[in-house]
Amino acid sequence: MRKSALRFVGGNGLLDRRTFLKSGFGFSVAAALGMLPGERVLAGDELRKPTWMTTLGGADIAYGSPSPHETAVQRRQQPVTPQTAGFSIWHSPLQHQRGIITPSGLHFAVHHNGIPDIGPERHQLLIHGLVERPLKFDLERLARYPMVSRIHFLECAGNTAPNALSPTAMKADCQELFGQLSGSEWTGVPLSYLLREAGVKPAAKWVICEGADGGSHSRSLPLAKLLDDAMVALYQNGERLRKRCTRCACPSARLG
Repeated sequence: MRKSALRFVGGNGLLDRRTFLKSGFGFSVAAALGMLPGERVLAGDELRKPTWMTTLGGADIAYGSPSPHETAVQRRQQPVTPQTAGFSIWHSPLQHQRGIITPSGLHFAVHHNGIPDIGPERHQLLIHGLVERPLKFDLERLARYPMVSRIHFLECAGNTAPNALSPTAMKADCQELFGQLSGSEWTGVPLSYLLREAGVKPAAKWVICEGADGGSHSRSLPLAKLLDDAMVALYQNGERLRKRCTRCACPSARLG
């Protein structure tokens, strides 16, 4: 078949109407000749192959990287924030993604006090407050507990805030408006294992989760929910957690 004779389909797997009407006649003739529709003998320059089919490809690297043709698919900083080392927001490129899993390198991030640089051997989780036995864990000890894997999405409470506060609808793409939303497969230790080991007292109703960042960023969460399905995530999409939003790096949980 000559290259000039090839046509792109109309989309959704459908041909245009003219091609569809001709297909019945073309198939009958091809069947009589024992050929597939559109098939013919190739000769001369028509046998020429593209360069990538005639040469060896490039070498791989130790840690795989996205295709060089996907360089436009990157996180983008939220333009309405100061974007200092202490406070920055990175939006996930939702308009370029398909499926429910966000690649780890494209996961949105919100940094309130910068990203603390803590060596894995020094990272600790402390559970204290209204418990029978205050406990301290390091990564080595946490790794000894049974782990679970679940697919969850994370969304910042401030997602779409600029558009919600704007007096008129913002003219912006999906990434700028809704980019503080990502989904991943998370693997870690169910928090209920650790809380029950610490011995939660009946009076405890809430947990204050405090981060190890420069501002001790914290959030209050209901104990009932944490005992239900919360986990201490150690892995994201099959690899160790990357440096992320400080509200997700919680070295201290105080029950009250």
